[in-house]
Amino acid sequence: MNRTTLLMATFVLAGASVVAIPDVSAQGRVRGHAVVHTGDGGRTAVTGAAARGDRGSYERGHRVDSDGQGNVSGRSGAYAAGADGGTAQRQGSFYRNADGSAGRQGSASVNGPNGGNATTSGSIARDASGNVNGNRSTSATGQNGNTYNGSTTVQNGTVTHTGTCTNAAGETIACRGN
Repeated sequence: MNRTTLLMATFVLAGASVVAIPDVSAQGRVRGHAVVHTGDGGRTAVTGAAARGDRGSYERGHRVDSDGQGNVSGRSGAYAAGADGGTAQRQGSFYRNADGSAGRQGSASVNGPNGGNATTSGSIARDASGNVNGNRSTSATGQNGNTYNGSTTVQNGTVTHTGTCTNAAGETIACRGN
């Protein structure tokens, strides 16, 4: 692997994080992309971007690796902050193997400027025989203190969901849409 290209790829991912928190008076955006071809027929590709302006800032990046044998994996992440104080972030990863197995996992969260917040995380995988299993958990709290906690699972084609809503006092209440 070419060292200069690898250093450039590292800069693209690291640079997005550094540039997203510039001097308060600085405004603008930066983007970068690099691809490295490996000796075994694989590739590594990285992309990053960041911006800051009157309405807030963001940074995001992703990386994908392949080995030339049909195996691919990657990861990504993003963060945004609004001028009003709200923030959101996400991260995830995936893989696909030459035998047909594949999977993905990810999480995300958001914090509203007035006190509400939500988080979610989950994963799903398919084995080489085609069996799919996964889960996702989600929780949210409104600025008034009402909460939602839910979980969804899929196992061998069967999907199951549970969800509970409570008020600020911790009493169970009807969830909207139920």
